[in-house]
Amino acid sequence: MNRSPLPLPPSLESLSSASAISLFLDFDGTLIEIAPGPDAIEVPEKISGRLKAVADKIGGRLALVTGRDLGNLEQHLGKLEIARAGSHGAEQIGADGVPLGAKLKPVPADDIAQLRQLASQHGALFENKRHGAALHFRAVPASGQAIQDAAAVVAKQSGLTMKCGKCVIELVHPGANKGTAIAKFMDTPTFAGSKPIFIGDDVTDEDGFTAVQKYGGFAIAVGERPSHTANFKLNGVQDVHAWLNL
Repeated sequence: MNRSPLPLPPSLESLSSASAISLFLDFDGTLIEIAPGPDAIEVPEKISGRLKAVADKIGGRLALVTGRDLGNLEQHLGKLEIARAGSHGAEQIGADGVPLGAKLKPVPADDIAQLRQLASQHGALFENKRHGAALHFRAVPASGQAIQDAAAVVAKQSGLTMKCGKCVIELVHPGANKGTAIAKFMDTPTFAGSKPIFIGDDVTDEDGFTAVQKYGGFAIAVGERPSHTANFKLNGVQDVHAWLNL
């Protein structure tokens, strides 16, 4: 049953037969169920190969666009043969393994130390990334506002941008978001001229929703969170897998 006022999307088969499409997929909450911590996820068997098969059917125009560090993503998925963007767009890599654009500098060690201490003080889980850091407070939801307030101070002092998601607060470089990541892919020969579709579940995916619409595509929201930007809706991870024919 579709529990959202948004309609269900057309089938992938009908879309791909009508025009050249590209797929941009969030990871946590979209392809895998959200877990208590970033390393507690259960990854479906052989999902990397199945995603590669979907990519092959649409001319290689598929990319994972995740808040995770790309190194962490590969720890869970193994070697990837599809395009991917990590740390909310701070790094992008093509399916051939070649990075797109200039590398961003790591977040300064002093800022990382402050965030690590902040997480410890509030009982949150700290996740270090090459281009930022995340504070997960799913285990201590009552501390979410205090963590957000303290992280905002660090962000202002450090010139970083704060992103708030489902029981997680992240600090990243300014301009790093899923929309800019999608734009970089769309400017490459592989993706250029296609109709982009982005599937995501969290507030941090809204930048990606807006980006695909600028390129003549559409967005699919996953789960119960209301989205005023998305065009279509899927109710959960299993519905995403069914739509992708994984």
